[in-house]
Amino acid sequence: MKLSIEEHFTIVNQRTEQIINTTYKEEQESLLEFIIKRILINKKAADALDGFIYQKLLKTDQQQVKDKLMNYFPKGIVNLKSCSQIDYEPLQNLLMNESFKEADVLTNKYLCELVKTKAKVEKKWLYFTDIQFLPYEDLFILDFLWRTYSRGKFGFSIQKQIWIKNNKNWDTLWEKINWTNNGSMRRYPQEFEWTTQAPEGHLPLFNQLRGTQTLSYLFKNITW
Repeated sequence: MKLSIEEHFTIVNQRTEQIINTTYKEEQESLLEFIIKRILINKKAADALDGFIYQKLLKTDQQQVKDKLMNYFPKGIVNLKSCSQIDYEPLQNLLMNESFKEADVLTNKYLCELVKTKAKVEKKWLYFTDIQFLPYEDLFILDFLWRTYSRGKFGFSIQKQIWIKNNKNWDTLWEKINWTNNGSMRRYPQEFEWTTQAPEGHLPLFNQLRGTQTLSYLFKNITW
């Protein structure tokens, strides 16, 4: 396997994916040792490559590999201990199993809970005035989980990158991340894609029907 233990992978490109898929067919144990060394021995933060390998190994039919994987990474490859007062393990579980639709719903629920904790007001969706109540650490965790378990394709920070690359043009952003169909907003949930075959930035969703101001404020808070 010709991949660096030390390299940081923000996205899993086609070539890297082919390497992992080939290795998975022949050397699942070496893939497991690769992420053990990167994350547990070298103490590197998990990235998109680690997430992709972990998701591949979750589907193994080799019992020895499965047992070892669960022994070293029983809840996933992102250590969420002491990260927040909110338990993000359910989101990690959904994302690592590629249940993106359910993860999207839960992400919105978490955002509303975070605002409620600070503002003491029940929320079902966010306004731009609510963004100030989202702690930096929690927003980072949510985004990090999405990036890690989507081959680096999904996350609020990915959406922001695409927005900036397109001169902060909202209509172009909607088109690039496939939130529109012939200029009209797609209907939820049937017209959205819930797999990693979707375009970069397609998930998580945000209620753009209420305008761009809320998402604009969210992007301002994303500085990583």
